[in-house]
Amino acid sequence: MRLLKLALISFFFFFLLITGISLFFPSHIRISKAVDIRSTRDSVLHQISDPANWKNWYPGADTLELYKADGVVKGVRMPGNQALMITGFTDTTVMAAHSAKNTERASMGWNLLQTGNGRLTVQWYMDFHLNWYPWEKFSSLLLEKRYGPLMEQGLGKLKKFLE
Repeated sequence: MRLLKLALISFFFFFLLITGISLFFPSHIRISKAVDIRSTRDSVLHQISDPANWKNWYPGADTLELYKADGVVKGVRMPGNQALMITGFTDTTVMAAHSAKNTERASMGWNLLQTGNGRLTVQWYMDFHLNWYPWEKFSSLLLEKRYGPLMEQGLGKLKKFLE
């Protein structure tokens, strides 16, 4: 009985310690990658803002089917019965989000910045909004390793396609 009581108290304090440490982690994480492309803003914006063109550069989109709503292509169908859809765009920004309810805390987008000499910087970012749960906070340490290489690959393909 004494050993069981010690185990329960130890588990409780260990959980409090881990939770306390995780509270020092930020609740908002942004992963961002950028590339300079020698192309016009319109041609880059055409590739990014039209999901039908994502097959040319977005990692894995060449095997995904298009998501259509009201006869208009809005995004691509992702595995797990969800869609990645364009939620809005301007002449310098394109925003996208997943359609699934469990991914409402994640969004992404692309910013276009004119740098001169016929170059355009394309920034691809992903924003994650985390709960206070320790497992979410500690898993945020791996977000860069999971999404960073895919974002770099996609931007590299976009640059190669447009130049």
